[in-house]
Amino acid sequence: MLENRTPYEFPTEAMRQEYDSYTEEHFEVWRLLYEKQMDVLKNRASEAYFEGLKVCGFTANKIPVLDHVNENLMAATGWQLYVVPGLIADKPFFEFLHNKHFPVTTWLRKLEQLEYLEEPDMFHDVFGHVPLLSNPHFSEFMKGLAAISLKHINNPDAIELMSRLYWFTVEFGLIKENNQIKIYGAGIASSPGESVYSIEDPNVPRIPYDVKTILQTPFYKHDFQKQYFVIDSYEQLFDSLDELDRCIEEMAN
Repeated sequence: MLENRTPYEFPTEAMRQEYDSYTEEHFEVWRLLYEKQMDVLKNRASEAYFEGLKVCGFTANKIPVLDHVNENLMAATGWQLYVVPGLIADKPFFEFLHNKHFPVTTWLRKLEQLEYLEEPDMFHDVFGHVPLLSNPHFSEFMKGLAAISLKHINNPDAIELMSRLYWFTVEFGLIKENNQIKIYGAGIASSPGESVYSIEDPNVPRIPYDVKTILQTPFYKHDFQKQYFVIDSYEQLFDSLDELDRCIEEMAN
């Protein structure tokens, strides 16, 4: 989503997770990534993220069975995971989100790719994104963000603005909890280096969440971000949707 790459063609029905095709290496990759990142996140991630891990039933020793995750998410917020081969085009991506379906891949990187992977794999999609789909306000924010995007789907300028909002919240957002800055964005949560940098680097600006400022701020795809935006709560994200809609109308027309 929101990448300048040719999207995959994919069937109208969700693909299946071929769980029996995972090898010992895949399970080792999941375990190593999970244990390393949990150690990094233990004092840095949002409480809602850790609650989401429990809701989803994630552990280090088992690659998630997505059918089981779907049962847990359905009970929590009504969301479901939809298996796709990889990156998909903006319109179907937002249609999925609007229908409370989150597209995920099921392939995992190799052992030699533990530190860096250019294209998101299952660890990023599932470990990074899925836990917060169990949070009611965050998941409704995702649905509302998709509705605004679909409203402007044929306006490239509007979609570029929406990509900035998505990037600085869903992918690289920070939240203030108990007077401390914590991680909730999936791009940070699945990256050991950026997890530390985003919270602890004394020189990186951490700016209070402001829709207009975010829409005017470019982002960086292949490096740590030059600034981060900090929400006060997930309710704040949801409550900002009306302002976001107005700003897109003003700035993209």
